[in-house]
Amino acid sequence: MREYYVHKHPITLETGITLPEVTIAYNTFGKLSPKRDNVVWVMHALTADSDVSDWWPHTVEQGRFLDPDKWFVVCANVIGSCYGSTGPTSIDPNTGTPYYNNFPDVTVRDMVMCHSLLAQHLGIKQINTIVGSSLGGFQAIEWLVSEPEIAQRAVLIATDYRCRPWLAAINKAMYMAIEADNSFGEARADAGAKGLAAARVIGLLSYRGQAAYDSTQDDKDKNHSPFERRVHSYQAYQGKKLCDRFDAYSYIKMCKSTDSHDVSRGRGSGEETLSRVTAKCMVVAISSDILFPPSYHRELASMLPSAEYHEIESDYAHDGFLIEYEKLDNLIRDFYSRTQHLNDKMSII
Repeated sequence: MREYYVHKHPITLETGITLPEVTIAYNTFGKLSPKRDNVVWVMHALTADSDVSDWWPHTVEQGRFLDPDKWFVVCANVIGSCYGSTGPTSIDPNTGTPYYNNFPDVTVRDMVMCHSLLAQHLGIKQINTIVGSSLGGFQAIEWLVSEPEIAQRAVLIATDYRCRPWLAAINKAMYMAIEADNSFGEARADAGAKGLAAARVIGLLSYRGQAAYDSTQDDKDKNHSPFERRVHSYQAYQGKKLCDRFDAYSYIKMCKSTDSHDVSRGRGSGEETLSRVTAKCMVVAISSDILFPPSYHRELASMLPSAEYHEIESDYAHDGFLIEYEKLDNLIRDFYSRTQHLNDKMSII
């Protein structure tokens, strides 16, 4: 069940803009142990929400790496999104109307600041394992650097320590698609919907990649019109599907947060910054990921003080972290088993 924490104090974003208060939507699964040593904090990706059991299949189940009988699993919706946390469709207390396009840009560091506020509210001072994939991995890395003692372990999947030009270029293409919709900028939740649909299918090309499209969207009916392709309807469906659950203003804010990501910004080199991390890390790449290819992950693992690198063979590119849950589960549960001694040494708070 989704819960809400309302932080009734102003918070200042990295841009210097102040929000008068902030609401953080979150879900929890399982029970916090008496020693408070069984917290697994999951960071979600771009358009997901706080219900990790819904968007990450077969993970919050008995015997899995998010087993609610063993772990107290926390997942919070990030600010700037549209699933309960403060974002563009929230009411601006200063005007009494939704922010929409007037909502300020947020960075990954702003998101992590809100995670920290929620952890304080829940009485959590130390986390057993942080798990983050994609944008969630951005948040996980930032939290490990900004509060090095926050976690004993971390699992970083299909992610990177900075936003590289390739990702920023894809984001720009999506912004241009949304901004080409003449309704974008209007004070209504469905403004820019056609642009959002176009942006989504641009992004989807990088999430799935050539192999996945060719293996799942080939035309089976060879007698169809030469101008009607199965993949065309698939793309149109995916665009509409996102518009049914998301809005253009939140989508742009989420993508801009990825643009902001460079854990070393203002902190020195990447090596110097990542040297602050004290958690034992497992870095997991998807073999066919063209958004965050394995080479990025090998570099990340080499820069972390204590990290191991793994690669999952998959034809599903970046989305492989959602689809290859069996392979991922085996990797993470093995990681848990081999690093159990770290859990035994956790501080009793």
